[in-house]
Amino acid sequence: MDDKPVMLIVDDVEINRVVLTQFFQEEYQIMEAENGQEAMEIIEGQSVNIVLVDLVMPVMDGFQVLAMMKRNDQLAGIPVVVMTANNDGDSEARAMEMGAADFITKPYNPTIVRCRIRNVMAREENEWRKVAQMAQNRQLVEMHQHVEKDSLTGIYNREAFYRKAAELMQEHHQTGYSIVYLDISCFKVVNDLFRIETGNLILKTAAFYFNVLTGDGGLCARIEADHFALCQPTEKLDMDNLIAGLDSTIQSLGISHNILFYAGVYPVENVFLPVDQMCDRAHMALNRIKGRYMTRYAFYDKAMRDQMIEEQMIVRNMEYALHEGQFVINLQPVYEIPSKKIIGAEALVRWRYPKGPIPPSKFIPIFENNGFIVRLDRFVWEEACKVLRAQIDAGYNPLPISVNISRLNFYSQDLLDFLQSLIKKYDLQPKMLKLEITESAYMENPHQLIAMVRAFRGNGFSVLMDDFGSGFSSLSMLKDLPVDVLKIDMAFVQEVDKSSRAGAIMESIVELGKHLNMDVVVEGVETQEQLDFLSKIGCREIQGYYFAKPMDKETFMGLVQRSQDI
Repeated sequence: MDDKPVMLIVDDVEINRVVLTQFFQEEYQIMEAENGQEAMEIIEGQSVNIVLVDLVMPVMDGFQVLAMMKRNDQLAGIPVVVMTANNDGDSEARAMEMGAADFITKPYNPTIVRCRIRNVMAREENEWRKVAQMAQNRQLVEMHQHVEKDSLTGIYNREAFYRKAAELMQEHHQTGYSIVYLDISCFKVVNDLFRIETGNLILKTAAFYFNVLTGDGGLCARIEADHFALCQPTEKLDMDNLIAGLDSTIQSLGISHNILFYAGVYPVENVFLPVDQMCDRAHMALNRIKGRYMTRYAFYDKAMRDQMIEEQMIVRNMEYALHEGQFVINLQPVYEIPSKKIIGAEALVRWRYPKGPIPPSKFIPIFENNGFIVRLDRFVWEEACKVLRAQIDAGYNPLPISVNISRLNFYSQDLLDFLQSLIKKYDLQPKMLKLEITESAYMENPHQLIAMVRAFRGNGFSVLMDDFGSGFSSLSMLKDLPVDVLKIDMAFVQEVDKSSRAGAIMESIVELGKHLNMDVVVEGVETQEQLDFLSKIGCREIQGYYFAKPMDKETFMGLVQRSQDI
């Protein structure tokens, strides 16, 4: 019996089916269909693990296949990858909104196609594991409470809302609906200032209000904590009245604290889009305005949709980009102020995307969310080791290079082993590769981070605290965390010639570093005035555009050569 997963290839053009079969016949048991109708007969008759479907076909096209599969609970979990003509962006976006896992374009590039299918199947496996874990957890909860109701507020819980909202909108598909996602600003403060019973009273009161508001024509649910979701006919939705009524209801409780709800609204365009994705879009709109006093709600718009599509593009291409060498490192030198000589560098990752470079500010947060940052970090570490090895082979006195250790790496049990394997592979001294950690990693899991920092230093690595002063700093952290170097956040530097308070804080940090036997590196130095101030307060090491911007490896090697007069 063949244990290979089953792939169904649906295309009315035989040569396309033949080409794709050649790509995957070693990994999958291949089945073929010439149109959507044949495909549905196969899918409904036997187990299929993944479907590759052309969007343009006779009898039944790919969009119809997607819609039929998503309406069937037993088929909705099968990943569908659509096939499109090159540059057909509208069809691709429409298919993704209908629940397609990804798309591939003709003519087929075998490497890109294989990477995308591998990404889809890996995501499906992760989702399956998450769903299995959630199912186990739900079984325990269901022993103590009704499966559809939130135990505190009595309105629907998350899973029931997703299911019932989908049923409601699809049954009344001629009616326009909106999803509203709400939460309370700084609800944790309420729980800290008052008793937990007060917080629960607020949640139960809000739930009662939402239940009355939605009535028979809509739905409401408590998604989690202080997060609520509503499904309401758009013509009955008046956000100004909703917020005003909610404020009045909460104020009637007489709590001596201003309780503010914020909301994001997603006007539903496709009722077959999974409801959790609708909530995500409403939540995305909410996050745009949360914390503003004057603006209490926002609507999901095209800009947010474009951002979502851009993020999907980044995720879709990350594996191929790493495989094809599109990620590279740049090195930004660190200089000693008294001698004005280069004494080290920081390795920074860059993405040379063929259609134009993608800035780290766009792809790093996405990779931190989906876990790809762990693999990217390891690539950067090895590239830095190659530059260190190149310095030694060229006869230079090697300048140390610092690399960033993203917080997710601290959940990898082989983190230290991997770093040591790189040091051994390239025949380096551990002190040549400096490790930069962030204050946010400390705040997330201080005990684990302290143990890892001690392990790093015990094995010869120097540890730097990056972006010190960015918002999480505390004297307690400096007391407990045995780092070697503080890297001061560039925000302080940009203010020293404008704010005496910023300058005083900067001077205090430099003095504190000396007393704790920690070196201090100041980032973001761009002007002569900033350099003069730092020199005056005793700072010795800086990094910034004043001396050098990040540069490629070849330019950096030339700079090292000139600095050592070789």
